[in-house]
Amino acid sequence: MKPNELRKLSVEDLIKKKGEFTQELFNLKFQLHTGRLENTAKLKGIRQDIARVNTILTASKA
Repeated sequence: MKPNELRKLSVEDLIKKKGEFTQELFNLKFQLHTGRLENTAKLKGIRQDIARVNTILTASKA
C-alpha cells in the first residue's frame, strides 16, 4: 500500500490495517513453511507495509 494512501487514514483505521497486515504475514509465513507459497516477494512487501503503518502511527502521535 502506498504511503500517501495510509496517511489519509485515521489512527483507528491504521491500527486496524496493521492488524490485517500482521494476520496476512502470519498466513504467508505458514504457507512458506508448508511449501505452498509461490511468490516469496509478498513477505517482504507485507513487512514493508507494516513498517510504513508503524512509521505513520509514530509520526501522528508526535
